Amino acid sequence: MPIIKSAKKAARQTVKRTEHNKGIKKDIKAALKAFKTNPTSETLAHAQSEYDKAVKKNLLKKNTAARRKARLHAAAKAAGVKLVAAKKPAAKPAAKTATAKPAAKKPATKKPTTKKTTAKETKKSTAKAAA
Repeated sequence: MPIIKSAKKAARQTVKRTEHNKGIKKDIKAALKAFKTNPTSETLAHAQSEYDKAVKKNLLKKNTAARRKARLHAAAKAAGVKLVAAKKPAAKPAAKTATAKPAAKKPATKKPTTKKTTAKETKKSTAKAAA
Protein backbone atom coordinates (compact mmCIF):
# COMPACT_ATOMS: atom_id res chain seq x y z
CA MET A 1 0.00 0.00 0.00
CA PRO A 2 1.22 3.49 -0.78
CA ILE A 3 2.12 5.66 2.19
CA ILE A 4 2.65 9.04 0.54
CA LYS A 5 -0.45 11.10 -0.20
CA SER A 6 0.37 11.61 -3.90
CA ALA A 7 0.99 7.87 -4.34
CA LYS A 8 -2.42 7.12 -2.81
CA LYS A 9 -4.06 9.51 -5.26
CA ALA A 10 -2.15 7.96 -8.16
CA ALA A 11 -3.39 4.52 -7.10
CA ARG A 12 -7.00 5.79 -7.05
CA GLN A 13 -6.57 7.32 -10.51
CA THR A 14 -5.12 4.09 -11.85
CA VAL A 15 -8.15 2.14 -10.64
CA LYS A 16 -10.52 4.62 -12.33
CA ARG A 17 -8.59 4.59 -15.59
CA THR A 18 -8.40 0.80 -15.61
CA GLU A 19 -12.17 0.50 -15.22
CA HIS A 20 -12.76 3.07 -17.93
CA ASN A 21 -10.39 1.32 -20.34
CA LYS A 22 -11.97 -2.07 -19.62
CA GLY A 23 -15.33 -0.65 -20.68
CA ILE A 24 -13.95 0.59 -23.98
CA LYS A 25 -12.21 -2.74 -24.64
CA LYS A 26 -15.43 -4.61 -23.92
CA ASP A 27 -17.24 -2.43 -26.47
CA ILE A 28 -14.60 -3.25 -29.08
CA LYS A 29 -14.83 -6.99 -28.35
CA ALA A 30 -18.63 -6.93 -28.51
CA ALA A 31 -18.54 -5.11 -31.85
CA LEU A 32 -16.01 -7.63 -33.21
CA LYS A 33 -18.11 -10.56 -32.05
CA ALA A 34 -21.21 -9.05 -33.67
CA PHE A 35 -19.30 -8.59 -36.92
CA LYS A 36 -17.90 -12.13 -36.89
CA THR A 37 -21.30 -13.73 -36.25
CA ASN A 38 -23.11 -11.53 -38.77
CA PRO A 39 -20.78 -9.79 -41.24
CA THR A 40 -22.72 -6.86 -42.66
CA SER A 41 -21.76 -3.36 -43.62
CA GLU A 42 -23.50 -2.00 -40.50
CA THR A 43 -21.60 -4.27 -38.09
CA LEU A 44 -18.37 -3.49 -39.93
CA ALA A 45 -18.99 0.24 -39.58
CA HIS A 46 -19.80 -0.17 -35.88
CA ALA A 47 -16.61 -2.13 -35.23
CA GLN A 48 -14.50 0.41 -37.10
CA SER A 49 -16.20 3.19 -35.14
CA GLU A 50 -15.26 1.50 -31.87
CA TYR A 51 -11.62 1.38 -32.98
CA ASP A 52 -11.76 5.07 -33.85
CA LYS A 53 -13.16 5.88 -30.41
CA ALA A 54 -10.36 3.91 -28.75
CA VAL A 55 -7.77 5.89 -30.72
CA LYS A 56 -9.46 9.15 -29.80
CA LYS A 57 -9.25 8.22 -26.11
CA ASN A 58 -5.60 7.15 -26.44
CA LEU A 59 -6.33 3.52 -25.64
CA LEU A 60 -4.92 2.28 -28.95
CA LYS A 61 -2.29 3.73 -31.23
CA LYS A 62 -3.46 5.08 -34.56
CA ASN A 63 -1.58 2.53 -36.68
CA THR A 64 -2.76 -0.37 -34.53
CA ALA A 65 -6.37 0.62 -35.10
CA ALA A 66 -5.72 1.17 -38.80
CA ARG A 67 -4.20 -2.31 -39.12
CA ARG A 68 -7.12 -3.95 -37.33
CA LYS A 69 -9.66 -2.00 -39.37
CA ALA A 70 -7.90 -3.10 -42.57
CA ARG A 71 -8.13 -6.72 -41.45
CA LEU A 72 -11.83 -6.27 -40.73
CA HIS A 73 -12.31 -4.79 -44.17
CA ALA A 74 -10.49 -7.71 -45.77
CA ALA A 75 -12.62 -10.20 -43.80
CA ALA A 76 -15.76 -8.41 -44.90
CA LYS A 77 -14.64 -8.51 -48.51
CA ALA A 78 -13.88 -12.23 -48.22
CA ALA A 79 -17.33 -12.80 -46.70
CA GLY A 80 -18.93 -11.09 -49.68
CA VAL A 81 -20.27 -8.10 -47.79
CA LYS A 82 -21.33 -5.24 -50.02
CA LEU A 83 -19.47 -2.26 -48.68
CA VAL A 84 -21.65 0.83 -48.82
CA ALA A 85 -20.14 4.25 -48.30
CA ALA A 86 -21.56 6.02 -45.29
CA LYS A 87 -24.15 8.57 -46.26
CA LYS A 88 -23.37 11.96 -44.87
CA PRO A 89 -26.07 14.62 -44.65
CA ALA A 90 -25.78 17.22 -47.36
CA ALA A 91 -23.89 20.20 -46.03
CA LYS A 92 -25.49 23.57 -46.53
CA PRO A 93 -23.34 26.12 -48.32
CA ALA A 94 -21.65 28.38 -45.83
CA ALA A 95 -22.92 31.92 -45.73
CA LYS A 96 -20.36 34.53 -46.64
CA THR A 97 -19.07 36.37 -43.64
CA ALA A 98 -16.63 39.18 -43.10
CA THR A 99 -14.12 36.73 -41.62
CA ALA A 100 -14.09 34.52 -44.72
CA LYS A 101 -10.86 34.47 -46.69
CA PRO A 102 -10.93 36.52 -49.89
CA ALA A 103 -10.60 34.83 -53.25
CA ALA A 104 -7.15 34.40 -54.70
CA LYS A 105 -5.70 37.78 -55.60
CA LYS A 106 -4.13 38.55 -58.93
CA PRO A 107 -0.46 39.39 -58.76
CA ALA A 108 0.02 43.12 -58.43
CA THR A 109 1.62 44.90 -61.35
CA LYS A 110 4.71 46.89 -60.59
CA LYS A 111 4.23 50.62 -60.59
CA PRO A 112 7.07 52.99 -61.44
CA THR A 113 8.69 54.25 -58.30
CA THR A 114 8.53 57.97 -57.58
CA LYS A 115 11.22 59.96 -55.90
CA LYS A 116 10.35 61.02 -52.39
CA THR A 117 10.85 64.70 -51.74
CA THR A 118 12.15 66.17 -48.52
CA ALA A 119 10.84 69.23 -46.70
CA LYS A 120 13.65 71.43 -48.03
CA GLU A 121 12.92 70.44 -51.63
CA THR A 122 9.22 71.23 -51.21
CA LYS A 123 10.06 74.70 -49.84
CA LYS A 124 12.34 75.35 -52.83
CA SER A 125 9.73 74.19 -55.33
CA THR A 126 6.99 76.33 -53.74
CA ALA A 127 9.33 79.35 -53.69
CA LYS A 128 10.08 78.87 -57.42
CA ALA A 129 6.39 78.54 -58.17
CA ALA A 130 5.58 81.75 -56.26
CA ALA A 131 8.28 83.74 -58.11
